[in-house]
Amino acid sequence: MDSLTTPGYRLISDHDTAQVRQNISNDQNALFTMRAYQAGDAIADFSAGTISSTPTYLTVQISEEKHITLQPDFLQYINHSCEPNVFFDTTLMKLVALKYIPENTELTFFYPSTEWKMDQPFHCYCGNEGCLGQIRGAAYLNTESIKHYRFTDFIQQQINKHADKQERA
Repeated sequence: MDSLTTPGYRLISDHDTAQVRQNISNDQNALFTMRAYQAGDAIADFSAGTISSTPTYLTVQISEEKHITLQPDFLQYINHSCEPNVFFDTTLMKLVALKYIPENTELTFFYPSTEWKMDQPFHCYCGNEGCLGQIRGAAYLNTESIKHYRFTDFIQQQINKHADKQERA
């Protein structure tokens, strides 16, 4: 499959409403939507492919000791952005649009929205005005950053628990 879907990308796989594409210049895979979505729209249902007690770079944290791989597995190609357009709702097990997403747009999510402490922290190069730089998980975010993002129910509980401990200290 060497056909180009957009300049600079080659098609890797097609999944009805989304496509995995590879950036020709850096070989990075990304998931692009094939239709437009409004804020709040459910883009896809997902389930746990596997469950482990420790995180990996491919898992989503759903509790202290539960980290899941996503099914369908093409959802693993949703990359990080400090200005995400989708959110993994791990309570309803739905991928949700955070804002209007035009057709043919790369889907991105905020990794700390699903991870308390990430297995593989990294330096973000998303290029957005509010880019946070070092991405390590929700445990390392400042209060201002926390106000800016939506978090899974589990991560929000961790944030609240951490804030309560700081208030008592």
